[in-house]
Amino acid sequence: MTSPQPTTFDARPLTDPVDPAAVRAFSAELRARQTVGASASTIIGIVAVVIAGVVMLPIFVTLVLSLASTTGSPVSAAIPLVLVGVVLVGIVVMIWFGVRNAQATRYRLSRFAQANGMSYEAKIADPPLPGMIFSLGRSRQATDLIRGTRPRFVEFGNYQYTVQSGKSSTTYRWGYVAVKLDVPLPNIVLDATGNNGFGSNLPASFEKEQRLSLEGDFDQHFTLYCPEGYERDALYLFTPDIMARFIDNAAQLDVEIVDDWLFLYTQRKVSTLDPATWAWLFGAVGALLTKFDQWARWRDERLLAENADAVASASAPGLPAAAQLPFAPPVGLLTPPPGVAPQGRRLKRSGTWLPIVIVIGFVVFWFWSRLN
Repeated sequence: MTSPQPTTFDARPLTDPVDPAAVRAFSAELRARQTVGASASTIIGIVAVVIAGVVMLPIFVTLVLSLASTTGSPVSAAIPLVLVGVVLVGIVVMIWFGVRNAQATRYRLSRFAQANGMSYEAKIADPPLPGMIFSLGRSRQATDLIRGTRPRFVEFGNYQYTVQSGKSSTTYRWGYVAVKLDVPLPNIVLDATGNNGFGSNLPASFEKEQRLSLEGDFDQHFTLYCPEGYERDALYLFTPDIMARFIDNAAQLDVEIVDDWLFLYTQRKVSTLDPATWAWLFGAVGALLTKFDQWARWRDERLLAENADAVASASAPGLPAAAQLPFAPPVGLLTPPPGVAPQGRRLKRSGTWLPIVIVIGFVVFWFWSRLN
């Protein structure tokens, strides 16, 4: 993918009319590749409908026959049958239209990816990405993935996972953009304030000691978290020009840097048929890509101490002469290798007691106001 800008991509495949025969052929190709299959929820729904039909149909027929014998009028007994028939036909038509629209959407997105030098993947179960949303819940899957490889790997996708809570379950849906970086960086999170409701919309919370305030009006748009002791490194990475890029282009997106990945998160579909959404995302990614080269020069100075300890151990007295290094180079002349020291690889997460206390407080206040 070339540096994406709002005016440099071809959005016509998203809206142009499609050939039904081409859509059917593409769907058959996906099925042959086994990239699109029925989800667990779909299978459960089908089984539930079949069981309900097997159980309810005999009961319904018995009631109709009883009504006919009681009233003595076949017409009165036929009315429920006609109504049920109309409902069943309506359900079948809705399912047919839903399947056809889903097939056309996948076809359009595939053509859109091809027109812009990218590739399309319909679905991946449990994607192996290190971002905070990708390790939660069960039934994890990414859908409608569009990937580019130039000037660096970028992936746009929709993602969902299900969290079980007692006998009930909730499915969470996200859109994301994943950008491959040149080197591993400290785990840094930018919680966008513009998409928050009552508190952060992120699925994780972080210890407040890791919050870093930056200059200018950056704090009005993002809350930045970095590992303790990495404040200077965060300032190196988020220079004023990079902060301006994030404010101007990604103020409605949550951001996570983890390992050698940068993730942009939103609670709306990213891979969609809306050209305006793609213009926004391509513009945001394109604006950030031009600044990632300076991030490639970052090195974790803490790794120098680890290297120095290794050198000292190798040169320690008592080792066989063949195992000793001829000299121990000065630490200042060593160059840290790409990587992050263990203490900077992951942010420390806080407990979930605060939201619970807030909810309990509101419940108590509500009861108190009702009683008074």
